[in-house]
Amino acid sequence: MNLYDITVTDIQHNPVSLSQYKDKVLLIVNTATGCGFTPQYEGLEALYKKHKDKGFEILDFPCNQFGHQAPGNEAEIQQFCQLTYQVSFPQFAKIEVNGANESPLYTYLKSCQKGMLSSAIKWNFTKFLVDKNGNVIKRYAPTDKPEKLEKDILALL
Repeated sequence: MNLYDITVTDIQHNPVSLSQYKDKVLLIVNTATGCGFTPQYEGLEALYKKHKDKGFEILDFPCNQFGHQAPGNEAEIQQFCQLTYQVSFPQFAKIEVNGANESPLYTYLKSCQKGMLSSAIKWNFTKFLVDKNGNVIKRYAPTDKPEKLEKDILALL
C-alpha cells in the first residue's frame, strides 16, 4: 500500500483518490477552527498561494479529537476558513487521526517511518510533508509555523 492507494472524502462528501496528487509536493494537516493554532491557516494559505503553481498542494483534514476544537459541520468549517483566512487549498471531511476510527490516511502517514512518525498525533495542526513520489519526508509539530516549512517545501519542488 502507498499514499496513492488511499481514497479520502472531500468537504462535500465526495470520494477523492489521492492518486490525483501524484507528482505534487503535499503538506497534509489535521486542523481545527477553534484551536490556539488556528491562525496558522493564514500562513498555510500564504504558502499555498506562493507555491501552488509549482506543484504544491495543502490537504486540510479537520479533526475534532483534540479538545473538541472543530465542532462544526463541514459547511460551517469551510465557511469559517474562507471568510476568516480566505483558504483556497483543498479541504476534506472531518476525520479522526488516532484510535479505532482513525482514517487510513493517518494510519499510513504515522507508519511510514520509525520513531516520531509512528507515534500518535498529539494535537491539531500536526503537518506531514510528502514528496512528489508519495514518500513521507517529514513530520512537523503543531507549534511549527507554516512559514518555517518553506525551505523544506522548496527543496522538494
